[in-house]
Amino acid sequence: MTTQTKADSGSFINNLGRIYGIYTGGFFGFVIILGLCEYFGMPNHLIGYGFVFLTIGVYAVIGVLSRTADSGEYYVAGRTVPAFYNGMATGADWMSAASFIGMAGTLFLLGYDGLAFVLGWTGGFVLVAILIAPFLRKFGAYTVPDFFAARYEGNLPRFLAVVVLLACSFTYVVAQIVGTGLIAQRFLNMDFELAVYVGLGGILLCSMLGGMKAVTWTQVAQYIVLIVAYLIPVIWLSAKKYGIPVPQLTYGQALADITALEKKMVADGLAVGLNLQTGAGLKPHTTPFINYSPANYFALILCLMVGTASLPHVLMRYFTTPSVRDARKSVAWSLLFIFLLYFTAPAYAAFAKLEVYSLIAKKTSIGDLPQWIYTWGNAELVSVCGKFAKIKADVIATCQAIAGHPGFLRHQDLGLNPDAIVISTPEIAGLPYVISGLVAAGGLAAALSTADGLLLAIANALSHDLYYKTISPMKRGLRWTLNGLAVLAALYGLYWLFATGAPIAGVVRRDVLLGIVVAVVLGITAMVWNKSDEIGKRLLVSRVLLLVVAAFAAATAATRPADIVAMVAWAFSLAAAGIFPALVLGVWWKGATRAGAIWGMIVGFLLCLFYLVTTRYWPHIGVQYFGMSSLLNPVTGNPLISSADMIKHLADPKIANGPVLISNPLASRVGWFNINNISSALFSLPIGMATIWIVSKFSQAPSAEVSAMVDEARRPKGEQIYKESGAAVAH
Repeated sequence: MTTQTKADSGSFINNLGRIYGIYTGGFFGFVIILGLCEYFGMPNHLIGYGFVFLTIGVYAVIGVLSRTADSGEYYVAGRTVPAFYNGMATGADWMSAASFIGMAGTLFLLGYDGLAFVLGWTGGFVLVAILIAPFLRKFGAYTVPDFFAARYEGNLPRFLAVVVLLACSFTYVVAQIVGTGLIAQRFLNMDFELAVYVGLGGILLCSMLGGMKAVTWTQVAQYIVLIVAYLIPVIWLSAKKYGIPVPQLTYGQALADITALEKKMVADGLAVGLNLQTGAGLKPHTTPFINYSPANYFALILCLMVGTASLPHVLMRYFTTPSVRDARKSVAWSLLFIFLLYFTAPAYAAFAKLEVYSLIAKKTSIGDLPQWIYTWGNAELVSVCGKFAKIKADVIATCQAIAGHPGFLRHQDLGLNPDAIVISTPEIAGLPYVISGLVAAGGLAAALSTADGLLLAIANALSHDLYYKTISPMKRGLRWTLNGLAVLAALYGLYWLFATGAPIAGVVRRDVLLGIVVAVVLGITAMVWNKSDEIGKRLLVSRVLLLVVAAFAAATAATRPADIVAMVAWAFSLAAAGIFPALVLGVWWKGATRAGAIWGMIVGFLLCLFYLVTTRYWPHIGVQYFGMSSLLNPVTGNPLISSADMIKHLADPKIANGPVLISNPLASRVGWFNINNISSALFSLPIGMATIWIVSKFSQAPSAEVSAMVDEARRPKGEQIYKESGAAVAH
């Protein structure tokens, strides 16, 4: 990097406050202008276009302006990101579509028990601050697998870390792309599949040219959008309902009103009260442990905490700060910025539920349902009387077909997908459409920011850890063999894409478009490769892999997989089981050996994966051969499945493999000790740590150099242990 470029970078860092201050003011001005346009009659769909395209355009401009050919800037943003802004970028990186769109929906669905997600996800950053972030920053790695390779002396630990990283990250990034597709489909009125690729374009423009440098500065911009979009609707509702624009202060009154409405609906026959014998009926919002048993509630908190502290795309954010001290401060800022949303999410859920229950409590006729029910029914997120509410006449006919139906909306008639709560609340509450557009922009920012971080983590692991550090140093024959296998795998993947290609706009097949793109990319790659030095080739490999992974993720998202939301929850247990034990013991116990880490990662990861897959897809096998039994209903204490016909019952694919939600407490029906599958790390985490300890006691001790490195990593002062190139610094 030239001196001029360094000077420009320094000038940019020194002016961050002014730059993002102007950006924030401009964004507020843009919202006000669109609000005035709505007042004077601008059509709603144009307001939606304005929010989506302008915000994506701004992110893309930042990504293009942040392009770089320097490996340090591409992988770790030059290690120049101030703690405050890194905390903001981490907040955006962390607050995915699941947090922005799904958190309030989960609290809406589960009430008190949904707080397990809030406590687990925020508590994880406490573990990051205390146990991990400062020490990884002192080490000076580019990626988390880099640390494993150095600490455990070899590329096998690095490879295992890459495998866990891929398992954790791929379904996570697919879920983000699904989120962008849902938002673009609703607010741009386009086909879901096409909407997915529009979102993908925004993701790639933010990350492909500038790597971590571009992702960092777009994530700061995205955090500003998403937090403004999240706070404004609930502040508005708080002021409208109680006269105080601080929802956290009026939250208690909202809960009291919800409780009163619950009693009124039951008394008026608009809802069925909770039956303590069967567990069916309306579940009170403030009553604990009616969705999760106490054991599952606290197990979920633990698994989410440890999983959060193990996710590579979060940990790599702390490689970008100038010093160890800044890394620690950065975690504190991260907690603050995440707290702003998570402290508001329970109030958001409460105000949304208050609006919905008020609609039911006033005995709204089925023929007079508000428009938002049909708007989101057409998006297949709202159902009435058991069917998606798409056409008024069909809804009326469906409800009339139910014996004894009173003709007005009841609690049991209305089905709300939790993912619809946040983005539909402005319409439910009758707020101006510009607020709905703002919320859509916020959800899009949350999905894009996390997708950028995940894709970069995957591409960097494949290019830096797998290609550059593992395959490239091998003997030529073995290297070309592995490269050939990779090409064959890529060709098979392309064949899969082509074979499943679907028409776009009824004219051009997706496989034709992808074929053209692939041909162009391969041609450009070949030309650039021949003219690039070693660093250029590394960055080229990373960018090409970023594009390839993004294409496969988008192709998967375009199929709208029913299980993807549930599988996102698996990422936390998989990370907790596969990465956390070796990572934490590697920092805090000098006796952890290479063999111990390898076996601990394998045993912990495979046990976790076994529990997840078996309880979800083949529960009858778990019951027959592995000592699993039916989980218990948290209200009644009765088995979810009768033991008399459990094996036959579970073998039915319609029962065993029905679609589930991340927040569904009955996502798994069998298990060990009544523990749900999303908390599977409760078993694999201690077993993984015990495996590392036992094997380490009976294997060769770490070298003196590694022991010295561990000691040095615990000292806040001094230079980082490894240089940017990966060569060790003398101790």
